[in-house]
Amino acid sequence: MASIKPSVPKGTRDFSPTEMVRRNYIFDTIKSVFRKYGYQQIETPTMEKLSTLTGKYGEEGDKLIFKILDNGDFLADAGINESNITIDSKKLSFQICSKALRYDLTVPFARYVVQHQNEITFPFKRFQVQPVWRADRPQKGRYREFYQCDADVVGSDSLLNEAEFVLIYDEALSTLGLKDFTIKINNRKILTGIAEIIDKADNIIDLTVAIDKLDKIGLDGVIKELMERGFSADDIEKIKPVILLEGTNEQKLESLRLALINSDTGLKGCDEIETVFTYIANSQLTIANLELDITLARGLNYYTGAIFEVKTNEVAMGSIGGGGRYDDLTGMFGLKGLTGVGISFGADRIYDVMEELNLFPAETSQTTQLLICCFDKEGEKFGFPIIQALRKQGVSAELYPAGTKLKKQLDYANGKHIPYVIIIGSEEIESGLLTLKNMETGVQEKRTVEQIIAGKGTL
Repeated sequence: MASIKPSVPKGTRDFSPTEMVRRNYIFDTIKSVFRKYGYQQIETPTMEKLSTLTGKYGEEGDKLIFKILDNGDFLADAGINESNITIDSKKLSFQICSKALRYDLTVPFARYVVQHQNEITFPFKRFQVQPVWRADRPQKGRYREFYQCDADVVGSDSLLNEAEFVLIYDEALSTLGLKDFTIKINNRKILTGIAEIIDKADNIIDLTVAIDKLDKIGLDGVIKELMERGFSADDIEKIKPVILLEGTNEQKLESLRLALINSDTGLKGCDEIETVFTYIANSQLTIANLELDITLARGLNYYTGAIFEVKTNEVAMGSIGGGGRYDDLTGMFGLKGLTGVGISFGADRIYDVMEELNLFPAETSQTTQLLICCFDKEGEKFGFPIIQALRKQGVSAELYPAGTKLKKQLDYANGKHIPYVIIIGSEEIESGLLTLKNMETGVQEKRTVEQIIAGKGTL
């Protein structure tokens, strides 16, 4: 039998120890900020009922759901035989699959809220950091298995939540070392207002899909696309000043209010944006640039109020975060009228940005701080209580088993980027003075066990 070359499914990845330390550094930083703002962590199962997920992401999204084949003789259980088997894959999947891998964290969260509504204190502030799966075509930067870092608050319509999400983005990304990034904000009500002033409320998606491409195809390209989608020259003249908004956020809002004077919905959107800006004005941002971007329309059908997107200005990269306010998230599961707002961090893209900018701290390249090397079994016995004493001091330490040449032990330390080693031989045991070596500088000193433990294994 021919041997099978080991590999992982397309669109999935292995993560090395170094990558895991760095990924956990990102996750832990984001989690600590979430907790600081009162968000509590939950987890939902890897798999959900297929009926929970289906119909929540649109027809195209439904095609990307990974379905799980039922256990046992699923064909017989479903009453299927050669005479009645259907070739309609959509119908067949429901006959032989009742579960699926979660597509995102939002729908399972909505299910969680409805299922546990009598146990939850509202407003409910939760965060989740878990993998999701999508049967998408794998390509650079797009995987079939990837992590999402979500935070949502449901049961509150206060715009204080939107303002705090701006602060969460600012604090988390600043802490991770990013030095130039923009948090873009818009409001669905403003976009609706723009459509209303040209009597195209029913064509809001066509309008926003086109203006969302302004930075890619320019004004002429946007106008051409709008004309192709049925907008008149008069319509375009009315909305052109809105598309080309310039100036400070305050100046943009002033221009918008004039343009949307006849749209109550649009003016309400302006009021909401201004309220968020007022909160932020009293809480100085660390790094982030907060920018009103009228062309921002991510997930238009999904959001009902504020819309967020975060972009780094240091590296050519897509958005590294986004979110917004949604009404009636839980309505799909029978709990009506529960408004919410949420954001997500793009952990994989943040990783790529940090790697390109060399932002990971030096300690994230190592998993062990100190290695004890010994020449023989006596040295091993002598070193064992020392290693335990160091671990009790919070030092990540290893004892290399006896019977291997010292060079190989030192190569091991270099291979794992271990910064310090202790060398124990018969001479060190007799004198009580152990050799402590800095592997980066080559400096070494003789120290007592007590000195080494007090200094936590460092020079």
